[in-house]
Amino acid sequence: MSDLLERLRGRGWRMTAQRRVVAEVLDGEHVHLTADEVHARAVDRLPEISRATVYNTLGEMVSLGEVLEVSTDRRAKRYDPNARRPHHHLVCAGCGAIRDVHPAGNPLADLPAEERFGFTVSGVEVTYRGLCPDCAATAA
Repeated sequence: MSDLLERLRGRGWRMTAQRRVVAEVLDGEHVHLTADEVHARAVDRLPEISRATVYNTLGEMVSLGEVLEVSTDRRAKRYDPNARRPHHHLVCAGCGAIRDVHPAGNPLADLPAEERFGFTVSGVEVTYRGLCPDCAATAA
């Protein structure tokens, strides 16, 4: 059973066939699929699943805090099941590929008190941008 399925079950989330398929599609390392990509993969496993069900299920998983909604530039939102381990994202400016990265250190510690402007900071989202090896090779 995937980590996401285990977490959802642990929260007492009612596991319908549709919800299970969406969670299974999101299983894996460095998964950052759009809702449409989740739907396309879910249809392969459960042909009768509707786009609305996928969108609603993703919304519920985000509300539960078990899936992160990642926005990069003006591209479609992507869904990241790595909601338990704090991390940043490395985004390819060419193809849009996204990878989770776990740099050492605490980004909050790098923000001096005078740069917080009195805010109580509750989280940090860092996005590194560049070209993946495939896009860099094409650009060369």
